[in-house]
Amino acid sequence: MTEKIFDYMSHYGYEKVLLFQNEDVGLRAVLAIHSTVLGPAAGGCRFWTYDSDLDAMEDAMRLARGMTYKYAAAGVNLGGGKVVVIGDPKRQDREMLFRALGRFINNLRGEYLTGEDVGTTLQDMDYMRMETPYVITLSKASGGAGPIGGATAFGVLQAMKACAQETWGSANLQGRKIVVQGLGAVGYPMVEYLVQENATVTIADIDAHKVEQVKQAFGVNVLDVREIFSADADIYCPCALGGVVNDETLPQFRVKIICGSANNQLRAERHGDELTRRGILYAPDYIANAGGTVFDTDRLWGGVNAERGMSKVSKIFERMLQVIEISKTQNIPTYLAADHLAEERIARARAIKRIGGYNQGAPLTI
Repeated sequence: MTEKIFDYMSHYGYEKVLLFQNEDVGLRAVLAIHSTVLGPAAGGCRFWTYDSDLDAMEDAMRLARGMTYKYAAAGVNLGGGKVVVIGDPKRQDREMLFRALGRFINNLRGEYLTGEDVGTTLQDMDYMRMETPYVITLSKASGGAGPIGGATAFGVLQAMKACAQETWGSANLQGRKIVVQGLGAVGYPMVEYLVQENATVTIADIDAHKVEQVKQAFGVNVLDVREIFSADADIYCPCALGGVVNDETLPQFRVKIICGSANNQLRAERHGDELTRRGILYAPDYIANAGGTVFDTDRLWGGVNAERGMSKVSKIFERMLQVIEISKTQNIPTYLAADHLAEERIARARAIKRIGGYNQGAPLTI
């Protein structure tokens, strides 16, 4: 994103970007709403330290657009939005910070629904819930589905199996060498799933304590974070922050598949083109990592039902195969194939809106 923010918004179809600040509690936040064509915008609340306000805005905007495409491709009737809070995610005095953010979100009257993301917790969501009903991700005690990292990991596993089937003719991951980067709320259960699949798992994380914890729990191999991209492996599974496929890392990859939970894995779209040129099958991030939000938002249309929610997550396998088929049929990279899948559904919904005015569909149970 350049300094020409309105040109950027116009090019990618954003509806609005809002800045929130409350000096009394140290709140500075950016909320990007990309689209409300399919329904109210939804997306997590990220708490992170950014080098600049513009970096925070860019992150919020890229993540919001990704949420639009994630929901559209997954068949969920929600649009895309994202809020990022600028600050130290290790900050302890969080109640008033997130209650203040909840008040700002409440003023939007349901145009944006928020949830847990990098740097935030279910407790933070409960704080916001004190000020607004427009919070999706909640603890079970507060009426929500509880932690969703496991559902996200299960969805990544489905996408990975689909990629394996395309690459090696079998969805079986037994014996496949897989590097998992990032051992947080998604990375940890991801390792557990892969061990259950009898894959040969190697882990890496900047947090040495997490690495030792996972190593002891599952008996997996450990790799220095500086050696992740050049690892001799079949599959690279990024479960940390985005931008991991870039000019520096691309020449180092020796894997056949990249499939993980991190958002915005491609630093730029051209890096997706280069993966295709190099014969690396890329599972578009918003296809692979949709499991958590599919599971979490399922309760909006009928309450919490874990079995029903996970059944929906399992369909990521079929959706990834569909993306691969579009990619082959149209001779385009998988990231573009996923975009086409999402954009087609958005276009159909936009056409419906012209008939009889706006209708968000079935009432949401917030």
